[in-house]
Order: sequence, then C-alpha cells, then structure tokens
Amino acid sequence: MTEEEKRKAELGDRKFYPAQQEAEFEKKGLEQQTPQTAHPAYKLAFQDKDFLLREELRPVRFQLELLKPEMLLDEAGVGSTMVMYGSARIPPPESAEEALASAKDLPDDERIVVENLVKKSKYYGEARKLARLVTEKSIIEGGKRQFVVCSGGGPSIMEAANRGASDAGGESIGLNIILPHEQAPNSYVTPYLSLNFHYFALRKMHFLLRAKAVAVFPGGFGTFDEFFELLTLIQTGKMKPMPILLFGKDFWTRVVNFEAIAEEGTISRKDLDLFRWCETADEAWAHISAFYDLDR
Repeated sequence: MTEEEKRKAELGDRKFYPAQQEAEFEKKGLEQQTPQTAHPAYKLAFQDKDFLLREELRPVRFQLELLKPEMLLDEAGVGSTMVMYGSARIPPPESAEEALASAKDLPDDERIVVENLVKKSKYYGEARKLARLVTEKSIIEGGKRQFVVCSGGGPSIMEAANRGASDAGGESIGLNIILPHEQAPNSYVTPYLSLNFHYFALRKMHFLLRAKAVAVFPGGFGTFDEFFELLTLIQTGKMKPMPILLFGKDFWTRVVNFEAIAEEGTISRKDLDLFRWCETADEAWAHISAFYDLDR
C-alpha cells in the first residue's frame, strides 16, 4: 500500500475503538487483579449486569427492549406483519379426542371447561390455515417481506400461527415474554426471529409497529387486552385503520356484549365497524385482499 493509500484508509477509519474491542481490553486489564480492578465500580457500565438491572436503569432497559427487536426485524427484511392473537389453552384438532377422554372422569364443571376448549379447536386449524395462506403469497414490496406471520410465540393459537407459516416453508416471528411460570417459544418459531421481552408494554408495541392486519381468535385476558388496545388506538386516531379479523362470533358475543356497549352510548355504533367477523381463513384473507387491493 502506498503512503497516499494509507492516508486515505486512515481518513475512513474510526478513531475510537468499538465497544466490543474495549471490552476485550478490559478483560486483559483484569488479568492482574488489584483491589481497585476487583471492585464492581470498575466494571464497564455496559458489561455490569447488576448496574443495568438497577431500578434507576428502567428507562434504559425500555430503550434496549424497543431497539433490539426493531434492529433484528429490520435486518431480517421484515417490512410488515400479519399478527395473530389468541388463547394459549385451545388444543389442536389432533389432540381433541385425547383431551375429551382424559376429562371423562373429572367433576362436571371441569369437564365442561375441557369440552368448551375442544369445541374451539377448529380455530387452531383456521389460524394455521390463515398463516399458511399469507406465507404462501410471499409478498415483497420495497425490497421488504410483507405480511410476515407474527404470534406471541407460545402454545395453542400462537403455535398454530407459526406452524402454518412453517407448513408453507416460510419464516415467522414469535414475541415471547418472561413469566413467573415456565414458558418457552413453540418449536415452529424461526429461531432468529424468536424474541423475548420483560415488559408487556414494549412487547405490545412491537406487535403493532409493523402490523398490516390482525387476526384475533378466542382467548383470555391477554387476548382481550391486545384486542381492545388495538381497537382503542384506531378508534382514537392514534393508528390508521387496518383489517381486524375477529374469529368466533358465538364466543365473542357470549363474553362481550358489543351491541350493549353501543346502546349505552359509551362507544359510537360505527366503532363496531372497526373489526370484521370471520369464521374461516379464506374469509379473513378475502377481507385483507380487498382492503389492500391485492391480487388474491
């Protein structure tokens, strides 16, 4: 390399060492320990786990939990997502008979619960089919992948979503969250798109930042929380409208009296048009296609 080439190379070089290299320097410096280097105060702040977990560092942890998934999804070329919410308790159709058999000798109230969950196993099948349909379309726009399937990463309806994408040979996202009881990603989530959260608020934000359509299946408190927050964001104008596909009219109208809320005047009747009733994956995809004027 000539002297001129060396000078040009130097102009393009960073003059500060990257953090990873600084961390290596620190490691070498700790080989000869002294009372000073042995004390936690000497640790580099970004390598000091105890420091990062302090109460005062919550705003920093918020920022990290917002930034890491955003960077990874951007690097993965994910332009938009097809989000799928639903229960963690509904069994897949292939386990329905076994679940019913195991419930035969249970007390009546417990047996009825199992029977009700088994009745909803058809929604596992529809969630899986919808995810497969969406993934098979392989829509690319602006160099980014569109309608990438995204679930909460857990079992049941969430598993069905990731499984459907896998059936089509595609990748899918799982947004898991740390809970006090044992919880792990389902085996169908694409490993490098399997993300984990501490904060529910940040997880819910990532569900919607890239969402272009949301399918909501029968579920419990978590599904209600996610569904009603989405309705609120669109109702108040904080988000632009998008297809919200509500699966299971019998279930939802039994547990939530939407008509009564409108009659009471606490929402406008037109707010009931924010979502679309669906029973099948084909109905859901037809509505998404019509909304975005896609070639079906």
